[in-house]
Amino acid sequence: MAVVRLGVIGCGVIGRQHLKVAQKCSSLQVVAVADLREEVARETAKEFGIPRAYGSAEALLDDAEVEAVVLAFPTAGRAQVALQAFAGGKHVLVEKPVAMNADEVRQMIAAKGNLVAGCCSSRHRFLPSAQVIKEALESGLLGDLRLIRIRAIRPAEGPPETPPPAWRLRRDLNGGGILMNWGCYDLDYLQGLLDWRWRPTWVLAQMWTVPSPFLPHVAPGSDAETHVVALLRDEEGLTVAYERGEYMPTASDDVWEIIGERGSLRFKMVPDRGKVIVFYEAKTEQGVTPKVFWQGDESWEIAHAGPLTDFAAAILERRPPKTSLEQALIVQQITDAIYASAMAGKPMALDWEG
Repeated sequence: MAVVRLGVIGCGVIGRQHLKVAQKCSSLQVVAVADLREEVARETAKEFGIPRAYGSAEALLDDAEVEAVVLAFPTAGRAQVALQAFAGGKHVLVEKPVAMNADEVRQMIAAKGNLVAGCCSSRHRFLPSAQVIKEALESGLLGDLRLIRIRAIRPAEGPPETPPPAWRLRRDLNGGGILMNWGCYDLDYLQGLLDWRWRPTWVLAQMWTVPSPFLPHVAPGSDAETHVVALLRDEEGLTVAYERGEYMPTASDDVWEIIGERGSLRFKMVPDRGKVIVFYEAKTEQGVTPKVFWQGDESWEIAHAGPLTDFAAAILERRPPKTSLEQALIVQQITDAIYASAMAGKPMALDWEG
């Protein structure tokens, strides 16, 4: 059986998650890991039975046995390492968010040639419910779509038990805050449901940083948003009302609602046991009648395994991955426009010609 020889750059939480997935994937063989903390790389290699450990991305990329790499380190610097990997003829899977901005994604696309390159923002589209919703929309179940509401709010809890990552809410290290960390999932999922055809033409957005009572909960120097609201519209009038927040001084909420002319679907994106999709059908005589459209158990294991196992299959089958860099660019262009609107305090147009 054909096997992809893999190198993982970054031995933190998400890098270790990729290593756990790779151990269970018969089409992957991890031959090297790298981390700027070389001792951590060596310890990780020993734990997972990996033959080689390096103290830099460059050293791993020089390993001729490595055919493909996963970039599992903070966003700043990923594009540069991806360009080096492409120059060395290696396939690349980039953790989310794909890059600091759309220009970096364009550079990666220009450099990748015929190599396989993708982004892990696809995670939630590997869940069974995502395919159910996509097929329902394709069947015309809801009629012409009018409004998509996305609201995902996490209230603040007590002080964290372990220090939060320094990069997570740093614009210089991560490109932004929760919009970069979770918005890429939301926009990737949304585009997947709409078959990557949705092109908003304008956006109005607002952002806020962590509320003052919860400043001790985040790393010093955190300057990025923890709460984002955006209204987006395309040329046909389909409107997306988007809100995501963490460290919020309010109650938890997690709901997606797709509203069409003939009905609506309500669900949540993330995996859950007993997950339910509810269909609200518009009937002339009865009004609106709700019914369970789909119900099932989903796990985070499915979401975490999807991007890497699909990446390996894409290499072996010579096809694009679930989310290609070209698709990740669409997500990043929308993300950049949301940031631009929030910073300018006015609506911003999106140009899809360039």
